[in-house]
Amino acid sequence: MAAARSRERRLAELTVDEFLASGFDSDSESESESEGAAGAETRRNPDGPGGAPSASQHKGSASEHKDQLSRLKLRDPEFYKFLQENDQSLLNFSESDSSEDEGQQPHSLPETLEEASEEGDEDEDGVSRGLKGKKRDSVPVTLAMVERWKHASKHLTPRLFHEVVQALRAAVATAQGDQEGAEASKFQVTDSAVFNALVSFCIRDLLGCLQKLLFGKAPKGSSRVQQPSSSPLWGKLRLDVKAYLGSVIQLVVCVAETTVAAALLQHVGNSVPYFLTFPKQCRMLLKRMVTLWSTGEETLRVLAFLVLSRVCRHKKDTFLSPVLKQMYITYVRNCKFTSPSALPLINFMQRTLTELLALDTGVAYQHAFLYIRQLAVHLRNAMTTRRKETYQSVYNWQFVHCLRLWCHVLSTVCPSEALQPLIYPLAQVVIGCIKLVPTARYYPLRMHCVRALTLLSERTGVFIPVLPFILEVFQQVDFNRRPGRMSSKPINFAVVLKLSKVNLQEKAYRDGLLEQLYDLTLEYLHSQAHTIAFPELALPAVLQLKSFLRECKVANYCRQMRQLLEKVQENADHICSRRQKASFGVSSQQAVDAWEKQTREEGTPLTKYYSQWRKLRDREIQLEISGKERLEDLDFPEIKRPKLGDKKDEDRVEFKDLFDLDSDEDDTTDFSERGTPGSSGAQQRAEDEDEDGSSSSEEASHLEDGGPDVEAGLVPLELRLLAQGPEDELQDLQLSEED
Repeated sequence: MAAARSRERRLAELTVDEFLASGFDSDSESESESEGAAGAETRRNPDGPGGAPSASQHKGSASEHKDQLSRLKLRDPEFYKFLQENDQSLLNFSESDSSEDEGQQPHSLPETLEEASEEGDEDEDGVSRGLKGKKRDSVPVTLAMVERWKHASKHLTPRLFHEVVQALRAAVATAQGDQEGAEASKFQVTDSAVFNALVSFCIRDLLGCLQKLLFGKAPKGSSRVQQPSSSPLWGKLRLDVKAYLGSVIQLVVCVAETTVAAALLQHVGNSVPYFLTFPKQCRMLLKRMVTLWSTGEETLRVLAFLVLSRVCRHKKDTFLSPVLKQMYITYVRNCKFTSPSALPLINFMQRTLTELLALDTGVAYQHAFLYIRQLAVHLRNAMTTRRKETYQSVYNWQFVHCLRLWCHVLSTVCPSEALQPLIYPLAQVVIGCIKLVPTARYYPLRMHCVRALTLLSERTGVFIPVLPFILEVFQQVDFNRRPGRMSSKPINFAVVLKLSKVNLQEKAYRDGLLEQLYDLTLEYLHSQAHTIAFPELALPAVLQLKSFLRECKVANYCRQMRQLLEKVQENADHICSRRQKASFGVSSQQAVDAWEKQTREEGTPLTKYYSQWRKLRDREIQLEISGKERLEDLDFPEIKRPKLGDKKDEDRVEFKDLFDLDSDEDDTTDFSERGTPGSSGAQQRAEDEDEDGSSSSEEASHLEDGGPDVEAGLVPLELRLLAQGPEDELQDLQLSEED
């Protein structure tokens, strides 16, 4: 600073001529400017031009370091002495050290940087994902290696587990056809026998050995699931376990054999605590399990549901709501078509989805409210617009199965304060669905809705007026009307929503409809058989059944309904006799509830009859299903019977000469003009044949062949001509006897 001030004073003392004569720069200024520029350049680019440090900078830094050490000796001799004793190399620093460093190649950044990801941490086989160009030699896995791993797994180590996981990853990559993954793996599995042995070893033994490695021997009698992350060895095994679980999920996707898939799903069910540690792998697993739950074979569907249930029970807050949403969407998608073969699958999905909804009533209320509201919106649009498209949005299998599902959920979870407010809107939606198009063609759909309402009313204890929708059918259908056509097989109302106009004319339609009315009336009255108001509740049914018995002329129909009427009246008399002994009033709700509970426990005549009828009915359904399966398996030969008309034509051609009469045209004219009684009788019979088509062909053939009715009305001349016929016939018979 002092030198700079002295230069400023000298410049101030100079005149203009002296300043111009001395020049614009001086040595001192040029030196200072060059030093300043060099310092700034050093700060901007410490490595010198081109990114490499210069030799002068290395020399300057070395001499400066030596000066600092010499000053340190004067300022702090004790610390300098300490350096001499402990770090002599620091004090013996020379410029040659910097020159050696100068010869080394400096570090340079790569052209492309690798992206950090969670997947990159999973690679423990020494192959970097950024160096895909370099291929490593894969070690082929043999049966001897698998057997060696199996024996060594009794004392499993992290290194051995790592090798087994890498071999499994290579096997899965080969099974999926992933060529890049197979080449980048440490091992290579190409033999099917090796693949089967390796997968079998992992499914049967590896998980138990891993559990033993993490926790040792499990304490006896402990049912609590141990978390793998609580083990001290979890840090070393975490990445390998993650890779193993990912390989297991991929294996579930690519395995097609049912037995292998079942064993694999059992292994997955035992591995649920490990899946819960990795949310990403757990979400992938749940997605695959929902697919198997809806489309797999029966055993696989059950095992997949067990996995879903176990995951949702342990992590309700995280996985229950998304799993329920995905399962409901899958349920609706699979209910689009209903057949006798698909109905058991739909019922299974309905029961299992209800079980998961019962885990948390709060979450169940959110889903039930949302989806019941969607059904109500569809029904409202159909009622307001009244077009064919909006009717079809309600009158389809998906809508009906959704109504059945939510009725089943509310009746199963009941009593529940959370779901109790949804009973009334759901019942209103079902009743609105019945009233939308109340025609005979949609009677099967009405039966499904009535069954859902009966179940909801029985389980929840809420009164729902179901009986009028059943009794209304008795008034709308004429059971005395003769059927228009006969049907070869009965109508299965369980898999039908709509009947055709042809079905309405069949006898099987009335038989099946009356059977359905019998079942529905008995089921609903059975659900109310213990109530104190049963006589008043059953009075409309009693009156309707009596009216039906007075008007119906079909013996089979009357027999069924008379039996039902007797049981209903017997149950009403039983309730009346018990009510007369009661000492409480109608306003005492607690006393009424206790009376009904006692009546239900003791049983009523209708409940006893219903239990016996239910057993027989279920047995009939099972026999019907098994009988259909047996008949489908048999290959019956087709029997071709000749038509009756063809046979008569052949007879006429064969015996034409036998009945050929040699009569003149005059005689024939005389025969037709006389108007004999036989001819008038033939005309009368021809008129009758128009009414009865089954006997027309037979009577016409008798007329043409000369039947006894025609012969009875012939005149003597005609009888003489016909007398020649029997003579020829007797002669033919005589020749046949001689032969």
